[in-house]
Amino acid sequence: MQAISKRVGHQYLTPSSSISSLKSIYPVSDHYYGADRPKYGSTLATKGVGHLVRKGTGGRSSVSGIVAAVFGSTGFLGRYLVQQLAKMGSQVLVPFRGSEDSHRHLKLMGDLGQIVPMKYNPRDEDSIKAVMAKANVVINLIGRDYETRNFSFEEVNHSMAEQLATISKEHGGIMRFIQVSCLGASSLSPSRFLRAKAAAEEAVLRELPEATVLRPAVLIGTEDRILNRWAFFAKKYGFLPLIGDGSTKIQPVYVVDVAGAIVAALKDDGTSMGKVYELGGPEVFTVHQLAELMFETIREWPHYVKVPLPIAKAIAAPREILLNKVPFPLPNPEIFNRDQILAQATDTVVSENSLTFSDLGLVPHKLKGYPVEFLIQYRKGGPNYGSTVSERVSPDAWP
Repeated sequence: MQAISKRVGHQYLTPSSSISSLKSIYPVSDHYYGADRPKYGSTLATKGVGHLVRKGTGGRSSVSGIVAAVFGSTGFLGRYLVQQLAKMGSQVLVPFRGSEDSHRHLKLMGDLGQIVPMKYNPRDEDSIKAVMAKANVVINLIGRDYETRNFSFEEVNHSMAEQLATISKEHGGIMRFIQVSCLGASSLSPSRFLRAKAAAEEAVLRELPEATVLRPAVLIGTEDRILNRWAFFAKKYGFLPLIGDGSTKIQPVYVVDVAGAIVAALKDDGTSMGKVYELGGPEVFTVHQLAELMFETIREWPHYVKVPLPIAKAIAAPREILLNKVPFPLPNPEIFNRDQILAQATDTVVSENSLTFSDLGLVPHKLKGYPVEFLIQYRKGGPNYGSTVSERVSPDAWP
């Protein structure tokens, strides 16, 4: 009996004809995954750097061959970009300098091992090199439209971008570098933020002429810093201050479209390398018209207080003066941000002859509708109601 058991056990532990027959029914081929099957391969332009390891059909559990270090991934645009990269089977390195909670929401966006948080210090070159060590793509989303006691406009928006480009050049294995700038970036702008962004573009292209630069307009989305601030202010105080007369033209864009543009530039055959794209929405609004859309969505009667530009700058000036003179941090600016007031003094729209979404094969969403539906959270009495509608509104009519 024991001899029979040993023979049976040995039969299951060694290759047998039964396994061979199983392979004949379910054939396994080593070349099923890889570049020889275009449907299953990564479309990342490799610039002749070498073969990428890639497997799967391109979904969440696939391996696209892209290992992207996304600096600034814990911010507004970052969460949408990480989601789209992870959805196509890319490994995303998430550098963070805050608490462990700053990247927690990103972990759920990819399969096991796809989202890799890495603690780093933007002022420590070695920690940046450690993040980039295994990467073949670098995407820079770092930016801030106000200064703090620790970080100036120039350091955050210019110096850090230049440092990333320099390290990427020394790395030797970075196949794509994408710099996310800002629409309206110019060395002649009255805004220090926009001047710093323009200097960053110049520095990146000087170090890496094949880098791709994207200039998105003001971003709209669930966590945005314009419509949310306006709606909160209007609900709390009953009015909204308009800088000037609200006639400045802007071209806001849905944040998901910008994330899609970054992925599209990454996946192309290299045609976007060395080019600058201006990403604006399909519609041009004045600031007043965008505020009207906000009031319409939250169902509140619009009330405005027009604030002349000199008075707006005077209201915002104390923070700028005291920022580095007091021994404690000052509150971040919300409505009255002096640098943003200067930036909004001129129209910020896409240039006529610039490369846009269409050159990346994309069509951006119009704002009215789904992109601004997050504002229903500000409706008085709940999502079905509001100050401008009767409480008899049928739930079938929502939103």
